[in-house]
Amino acid sequence: MVPPRTPSFRVMKVFTVVGNRPQFVKSAPLSAALRAAGVEEVVLHTGQHWFHTLSQVFFDQLGLAEPRYRLDLHTSDVSTMEPDIASRIRRESPDLVLVYGDTNSTLAGARAAADASVPLAHVEAGLRSGDLEMPEEHTRIEVDRLSWLLFCPDDRARRTLEAEGVLGRIYVVGDVMADASRLFAPAARARFPIPYEPGSYVIVTVHRQANVAQPRLGRIVEGLNRLSELVVFPVHPRTRAAIQEAGLELGPHIRLVEPLSYLELASLASQARVVVTDSGGLQKEAYWYGVPCVTLRPSTEWVDTVAVGANTLVDDDPDALVAAVEGASMPGSRPVLYGDGHASERIAQVLVATIPSR
Repeated sequence: MVPPRTPSFRVMKVFTVVGNRPQFVKSAPLSAALRAAGVEEVVLHTGQHWFHTLSQVFFDQLGLAEPRYRLDLHTSDVSTMEPDIASRIRRESPDLVLVYGDTNSTLAGARAAADASVPLAHVEAGLRSGDLEMPEEHTRIEVDRLSWLLFCPDDRARRTLEAEGVLGRIYVVGDVMADASRLFAPAARARFPIPYEPGSYVIVTVHRQANVAQPRLGRIVEGLNRLSELVVFPVHPRTRAAIQEAGLELGPHIRLVEPLSYLELASLASQARVVVTDSGGLQKEAYWYGVPCVTLRPSTEWVDTVAVGANTLVDDDPDALVAAVEGASMPGSRPVLYGDGHASERIAQVLVATIPSR
C-alpha cells in the first residue's frame, strides 16, 4: 500500500485504467461524478478488448470522454500491459490510480500504480467467490492488498476485507453497476427495440476462459441445445472461435448474433425470460432488471442473488442448466441489493474529502 502524497495546490488528478467492456460501463457514471466534483480524470484504455463492439462503441454510446492514452496492445497479458501503464502514470503524476473489478487490466493497473509509487483505489473491492481456481479471485485478493482506498458494494465485502486484514481504508458505497443500470437501461430499451416478444426468449453470454475450453464448452452447448425455447446468443469472438475449433453444432433454436454494445445487450437482457451467463456483472443486472439468472459457474461473488432465489449456479452441468432455465422465476419480493444507484457520487465525495487538491 502506498501512502498519500504531500498536498500542494492544484486540481486533484485521477488516473483511471480500463480495458474491457464491464469497465467501460462502470466508468461512465463515475467519470460523470468526478467531473461534477471538479476532479481531473485521465483515462487509459489498455486495449484488452479491442473489437469495436467490445470497446470503442462504449465510448460512443455512453458518452465517455476519449481516453488520453490507448495502448492498443491487443492482449490480456498482464506483464505486457504493466510497463506501458506505469510509464503513463509517471508521465501524468496523478494523485491516485483508479481500477475497476477483477480483470487482467485491473491487475496490470494496480501493479503499475505500485511500481510508480502512486496510491491505488479499487472499485468493487472485497468481492470473493471462494474459488481459487479462478484467476479473477487471485486478482481480487492481490489488488485489494495493494489498494489504499477500497470501495465496496456492500457490507459483506467490507467484512471480507476486515477479516483479511487489508491495510487500506474501506468504504461501503454501493455498486457503480447499479448506477449504470439506473441511468442506461431505460434509454437502452427506447433506443434499441428488440425483434422478439418480451419474455419469449433466453439470452446467453459465455466468455470466461474456463468455459470456452473443452470439455466445459461442449457440456454448456449440450445444455443449450436441449432448451425448448428461443435462445439468443451474442457470441464473444473468443467463444465463437472455440465453438468452431471444437466442431460443436448448435441447435436450430439458438440464434447466434454478433457481440452487442452495452445498450443493445441491456435492452435484450432486460426483456428476456431468463439470462444464462458466466458474467459477474450480468448476474447483478439481471437482478435489477427483474429477470431470473442461471449462472454457468460453480461459484459467484454475488452470493446474495443466489440466496434470495433470483440466481441459480449450474456450473457446466447440462441437466442442471436445463432444469434451472425451465424452472427459473424471480422471488415474489426483491430486497435492494448492492446499493441504490448512487455509488459514483459517494466515491467522488470520498476522493475529494480524502485527497487534498494540489
